[in-house]
Amino acid sequence: MRRAVFLSSPTVWERGHGPNHPLKPQRLERTHALLDAYGALAGEEVEVVAPRQATAAELTLFHTEEYVQAVQALSRGYPKVEPRRYGFGPGDNPVFEGMYESEGRKVGSALQAAALLLDGRCQVAFSYSGGLHHGGPDFASGFCVFNDAAVAIHWLLDQGQRVAYVDIDVHHGDGVQQAFYDDDRVLTISLHQDGRTLFPGTGFVNETGIGRGAGFSVNVPPYTDDRRYLEAFDQLVPPLVERFDPDVLVTQLGVDTHAHDPLANLLLSTRGQEHLFRRLAGLDLPWLALGGGGYELEVVPRAWALAWAVMSGQTLPEQLPEAYRERYGGRLLHDQEAAQLDGQSLAQLGRRLEKTVDRVRRIHELD
Repeated sequence: MRRAVFLSSPTVWERGHGPNHPLKPQRLERTHALLDAYGALAGEEVEVVAPRQATAAELTLFHTEEYVQAVQALSRGYPKVEPRRYGFGPGDNPVFEGMYESEGRKVGSALQAAALLLDGRCQVAFSYSGGLHHGGPDFASGFCVFNDAAVAIHWLLDQGQRVAYVDIDVHHGDGVQQAFYDDDRVLTISLHQDGRTLFPGTGFVNETGIGRGAGFSVNVPPYTDDRRYLEAFDQLVPPLVERFDPDVLVTQLGVDTHAHDPLANLLLSTRGQEHLFRRLAGLDLPWLALGGGGYELEVVPRAWALAWAVMSGQTLPEQLPEAYRERYGGRLLHDQEAAQLDGQSLAQLGRRLEKTVDRVRRIHELD
C-alpha cells in the first residue's frame, strides 16, 4: 500500500471567482466532505496536510515578477493596475478580493506535495485544489491565475528530477506544455478534446516541442467513450513514460471529461475515470497528483473520491454515506449508466481515434 497525503483545508474553498463562475469552490468542499464521510481521510497510511501559501519568490519560478506583483495589487483593489493587460476581466478571469492569497495557496499546496514526495514522506500526494494548467508566465487564462503545475515542475527540476507530466483534463494543458516546450527534462502528455471544438484551441498532434524539447510534447485529442479512450491511453502513455524514464510523475486529473460536464463534449463515465486513475497508479512512480477541471457538482466529488481511493489503496462503499446524501443528495458512488451512442457513431469515433493514435505513434516513433 502506498502512503498517501491529501492536501486540504477550508482555506482552499473559502474564496472563488464569484457565484456565477463555473469554477466553484464547492467542488473542493464537497469532495472533502465526501471523503470525510467515508472515513477515507483517516487511514493508517493516510495523512491530511493543510496547504500553505506560496511565497512571491516561489511563484517566480515560472511567473514573471511583474505579473506576481500585478496579481497582488489587483487582489487588493489597487486602481492603477490595468487588469486586461494581464488577462483579467469579466468572464473567465475576473479579479476578486483575496485572489493573490487564494490562488497562491494552490501553488503552495503543489510545492508542499512535491517536497513531501522527495522527502520520502509519501509515495503519492493529491493537491486537488490545483491543476490550473492554462496560466501563463505573465497572464491569467482559462480560470487559472497561477499555474501550480508549472511552478511545481520547475521546483522539481531544480532538485535534479526528470518529470513526466500527464494531463487528462478535457482541455489541453497549454500552459504547462508551453512552459517546457524546449526542455528535454520534462515529458508532457495531454489527452483532451480537439482544440478545433474547445478552449484553448491548441493541443494538436503536430505540437511536439522545439529545440532540446523536440519530441517531448505529446498531444492526443480524442472524442470518444470509456473503452476507446482507455485503449488510446494504453497504447501511448505507458510506453512513452517508460522510454522517458522519469523520476517523478505529475498528473492533472481534470474530470471534465465526464459525459455530463456542461463545458465540454467527451463521453467518459466515473467508471472509465476510475480505470484511468488505476492506469496512472500503475506507472509505479512517485506521484504528484493535481486536481483540475470538472464543472458538474454532482460528478466531481464522486470522481475525485475514486481517484483518492486508488491513490490510498482504499475501497469505498458503493452507497454514498448518509451524512453526505442528506446534505448534497445523490445515492451511489459510480455512474449506473455510461453515455449511449448508436453503433454507427461508435464505429466512426473508433476509426477517428485509431487514426489519431496511429499518427501519434508514428510521430513519436513508438512503432
